[in-house]
Amino acid sequence: MTQIVATGLTVEDLVRKDRVIVSASAATLVAVSWLFMVNGHVALDAGLEHALHPRAPEPGLASFAIASTMWMVMMIAMMLPPVMPWILLFGATARRSDAAAAPYVSSGMFISGYLTVWAAYSLVAASAQLLLQQLAVLDGAELRTGPYLAGALLLAAGMYQLTPLKAACLKHCRSPIGFFLSNWRSGPGGAYRMGLGHGLYCVACCWALMALSFGLGVMNLLWMVVLTLILCVEKIAPGGQTLSRLFGLALVAWGLLEMFG
Repeated sequence: MTQIVATGLTVEDLVRKDRVIVSASAATLVAVSWLFMVNGHVALDAGLEHALHPRAPEPGLASFAIASTMWMVMMIAMMLPPVMPWILLFGATARRSDAAAAPYVSSGMFISGYLTVWAAYSLVAASAQLLLQQLAVLDGAELRTGPYLAGALLLAAGMYQLTPLKAACLKHCRSPIGFFLSNWRSGPGGAYRMGLGHGLYCVACCWALMALSFGLGVMNLLWMVVLTLILCVEKIAPGGQTLSRLFGLALVAWGLLEMFG
């Protein structure tokens, strides 16, 4: 398409400009989220340190709010990088559907819908974290379970990687064009609903991997980096579905080793 708009720029020129702006904005959000996680790891302030200490949290709204915020920031840091192809394709499609309108609002609404689903996941994960801390199941500064439960989580996550449901959800996550062609809705409200729809698939695809945080350390930054790379590989790289199954087999072996090794 080479339509000329009032500014004298082609739609392709505007799409490239949009891509730079959206990519820079998303990269900034991811960087801030990782910075928050790093600072949280060393206790950003006394209140956060108290809430995250494995033996310190007391039931209450404050502890739940802090834990939920920590999980939500973690989801932003880990889940935005692998969803970037979706965001960029959405922005380009929105621009081409109305070349005279900047698609930034719609792109923001798509991201908001996507993160809304992960926010719901964060609330559930924060509740589980506080419960496990109260039961003294999470141990150490990194907030991780003992070897047997960690092994069980690794085994369960690895087996889920091999299920048809995981394969179907991962196929969706690797096919943004098909989703937009069959589910496109115009306007900010439509963008938000599309973000919600994709977010549901994404949670169904990745929930078990995210739950491994309890076995490998909720505050284990190295695991967060490794998992982010794994998510990018299985969702973006060529052969990602095969690599996802191989990773599942590796998790099964690791889990058995943790439990019986």
